[in-house]
Amino acid sequence: MAPAPLRAPRPLFPLPSAAPRPGSRRRAAAPAAVLAVGALLLTGCSTGASGGEAAGADAAEGATGEFPRTVQHVYGETTIEDAPERVATVSWVNHDVATALGVVPVGVPTTDFGANENGSTDWFDAALEESGASAPQTYSETDGIDYEAIAALEPDVILGAYSGLTQEEYDKLSEIAPVVAYPEDGVAYGTSWQDSTELIGQALGREEKAQEVVADVEQQIEETAAQHPELEGTSFVSGTIDPAAADQIYAYTDVDNRPKFLSALGMVQSEAVTKAAEGKEDQFAITWSPEKADELTSDVFVSWAADEGVREDIEKDPLLSRIPAVENGALVLQTDAQEVLSVSAASPLSIPWALENVVPDIAEAAKTASGE
Repeated sequence: MAPAPLRAPRPLFPLPSAAPRPGSRRRAAAPAAVLAVGALLLTGCSTGASGGEAAGADAAEGATGEFPRTVQHVYGETTIEDAPERVATVSWVNHDVATALGVVPVGVPTTDFGANENGSTDWFDAALEESGASAPQTYSETDGIDYEAIAALEPDVILGAYSGLTQEEYDKLSEIAPVVAYPEDGVAYGTSWQDSTELIGQALGREEKAQEVVADVEQQIEETAAQHPELEGTSFVSGTIDPAAADQIYAYTDVDNRPKFLSALGMVQSEAVTKAAEGKEDQFAITWSPEKADELTSDVFVSWAADEGVREDIEKDPLLSRIPAVENGALVLQTDAQEVLSVSAASPLSIPWALENVVPDIAEAAKTASGE
């Protein structure tokens, strides 16, 4: 499979091999387009604890900015006449951000990868419970945007600050309601969680709340980094290793949220990846030849796979086992899809969860790399 194009259908590309391994229990099947986990649909009808128009009014009352207001994004400008009462989202991240800002959307895409047993995520469920709001209605995006489902919700605004919306999709959604696409100077699916929060804060008239949320999460990142001094200056590759895949090695570039997350903790992107990614500023990942595996130097390699059996396959492979971090026992192989999602589709709700559930394994690998 080729690296993720600029218009990737989902931000988790490239995917590990889809072929099941004998005797393994996979958390998710991996078709060529999307990893689906048989997500259960959340039920509910509207923003707010009591649902309906009253709940939407509560959301609007929380806005501190003046309306009408104009928000700039990759496809120009969107004018929002009044504080939104009914919010719909596309892609990932956007519903997390809106909820973090105090506005639970009336409609969100199903969690097709990384879902918990509720068909949602632990961090969104916790925020939803704390808000006392009704759960949003959901619609699938596995075959593209469900315009009819979104239109039926009669949203006041559609959020896609983190997305890969095309001009055609943007135009069709704009026939339903004002749309906020990803930043004008950004890359599809490359919006950082900070920028997503800022942009959505503008759209909802909650800039002050957005600043507070960003500052709080960044403080949590700093505190976690301080608790793990072994991460400071540790070099990393974030990507995928899989002997069964057509392209056995991928490395995510600085465009992707995973390297951004590790860098925020004080770690340093592998110089080998940095050099190989030069001139490829619109690509999430680069392929790496297995024949040059020993040149993919880093202290730690953070990869993900469907099951732990992939680790044994990597260690047995005559070429992949020569990746320095693999040789030194500093391979972090994530097999929990929710852990993968929490960092790849990073949001102000998922990052605190990742600090608690993802960072410890990476910190342990950093210790191993340093000989501790």
